[in-house]
Amino acid sequence: MTWWADRYGDERMLVAYLSMEFGLDERLPIYAGGLGVLAGDHLKSASDLGVPAVAVGLFYRRGYFRQAIEDGRQVERYEDADPAALGLEREAVEIEVELAGAPVVARIWRKDVGRVPLYLLDADGIEPALYAGDRRARIRQEIVLGVGAIRALAALGHEPTVYHLNEGHAAFAALERLRRGESLEELRATTVFTTHTPVPAGNEVFDQALVREELGSLVERSRLEWGDVLALGEHEGEGFGMTPLALRTSGYANGVSRLHGVVSREMWAPLWPGVSVGEVPIQHVTNGVHAPSWITAPLLALLEAAGVDPAAAPGEERWEQARALDGDALWDVHQAQKRSLAERIGIDAEALTIGFARRFAAYKRAALLFSDPQRLQALPIQIVIAGKAHPADEDGKELLAGIVARSRDPSFPGCVVFVEDYDLDVARALVSGVDVWLNTPLRPLEASGTSGMKAALNGVPNVSVLDGWWEEAYEPQIGWAIAGTGAEDAAALYGLLENEVVPRYLDRRDEWIATMKESIARVGPRFTSARMVAEYTERFYVPAHRAALPTGRR
Repeated sequence: MTWWADRYGDERMLVAYLSMEFGLDERLPIYAGGLGVLAGDHLKSASDLGVPAVAVGLFYRRGYFRQAIEDGRQVERYEDADPAALGLEREAVEIEVELAGAPVVARIWRKDVGRVPLYLLDADGIEPALYAGDRRARIRQEIVLGVGAIRALAALGHEPTVYHLNEGHAAFAALERLRRGESLEELRATTVFTTHTPVPAGNEVFDQALVREELGSLVERSRLEWGDVLALGEHEGEGFGMTPLALRTSGYANGVSRLHGVVSREMWAPLWPGVSVGEVPIQHVTNGVHAPSWITAPLLALLEAAGVDPAAAPGEERWEQARALDGDALWDVHQAQKRSLAERIGIDAEALTIGFARRFAAYKRAALLFSDPQRLQALPIQIVIAGKAHPADEDGKELLAGIVARSRDPSFPGCVVFVEDYDLDVARALVSGVDVWLNTPLRPLEASGTSGMKAALNGVPNVSVLDGWWEEAYEPQIGWAIAGTGAEDAAALYGLLENEVVPRYLDRRDEWIATMKESIARVGPRFTSARMVAEYTERFYVPAHRAALPTGRR
């Protein structure tokens, strides 16, 4: 019996989960980074728990770019993808979506994620790559995602009772539902919206004239008035914001960590004039990761032998049993993963290895560790770095080029290694093969972050700024913390490495192994996607479902 069946019996709820990205497999390039990987883990846990769900995204014929480094700089290369060769199955139905008044046909591909069907819309006439093209290309993708998702689900015979928008990209779904006859009150009662970033660039804003041009026929054929539509997306007096549209049409809204919830309430308080910041209706559900997917197989076997079941329902995994692991066995498992990583990327399998892997954006401060080269050179460590810069982010590309230059600097012989083309496969190798996971964002701009959770579940301690998930998770028994507020952070980081991290690793192995065990035991119960999906279900999905349906249909 599944977790859902045990708690809710035959209650006929169906959640439609809409997202621009889904990170399920490195061979299916429909994800760019954390947003998509989170969506993939969400579907996996919904399946594990038996939560009735269906998901909709886009199939990108050219996917997300493959990264190469040429002359020290990132080069983006796109490869055509064959959906059938990727294991997708073509559905018999097609849909139409109007873009600037002209109908665009979208095919529908299906990939089952356990019990959860994922439908991917494959439309001619839109940009075939993820996060590529100009503003018109982007809004067309988002119209196909939002409007097309509602039409595709209807054509396939699905009748969702709850809609979950994973970021604002899918918010045009609200306009299609209004066009089909739902009231704004009904829409809000059944919609959950998750915002993922406090960084302005991550919250999509379109020119109002462009919105009118592309969505004109949809609005004209509905009961909607343009003034009402523009008011739903109004952003700071000008522009049409996808996050404001989602917030104004959702009865349940959340950030992705406790701190991000606070930041989101402050950030979006103007949408609720006269409401105090503390009463702004944005809650938080902290992200989590799919433990069975991210814990390496040898460690999974070791945990299961000790009585831990990472695949069990929330509260039944017995993560505390990780403290009973044989220390030598845990060390040996990690060293085997480290040797595998060393062979793969050409590093020293014996040296203390620090991992840093994420999107290259200025606020993530990838260069913080290199701010004092002499002090860094004196440390007996090696650094493994991976990540991509958004193809339109020139500042991010400059930052990445600087890191690549460091990796080739003869004054850092073998100390810094940059791993090209970061993807799910590289991520799994890094979070299980390095000794320390580093994260240095400028607080409070990291909404959550999940790579550190994956490392911790593999027994890898974190050294991180007190931002996102680490602000909730940090305890001295599982890693080290940096304030993350400005100029003193580099000095604090060097001090931790010199005085605590390196001595513990080199001279006090028993303490290090104890930290590894505690990382698993303390992070496991609180930061898995099973806990996350169960929380969404109990706090948002079920109340939304029950509020929207007559008693006889529950």
